[in-house]
Amino acid sequence: MNAERATTQQADTRRFWISGRVQSVGFRFFVERCATALGIRGWVRNLPDGRVEVLAFGAPDALIRLEASLHSGPRGASVEQVITETVPQGDEPGPDTFAIRRN
Repeated sequence: MNAERATTQQADTRRFWISGRVQSVGFRFFVERCATALGIRGWVRNLPDGRVEVLAFGAPDALIRLEASLHSGPRGASVEQVITETVPQGDEPGPDTFAIRRN
């Protein structure tokens, strides 16, 4: 799927919180690669409490595939939980790309 596809079909926004061993294992870079390949816009960042947060905007099928990837993560990660929240329409990320946010 490419980035144009997300704009030509219905798109949703979802926020994910991933817990477990998800920092210092390349998790943010893993998410960026997956999201970009799926044509998803948004961002990923580490949280001070050890979790990773993702805000993703894209086609519903792409978001389902991204969520499935979040449950496994990269080699070296140990995902314990993925919490998903559907974000109301209109609250979509601004950039036209997917980025890693540094806090």
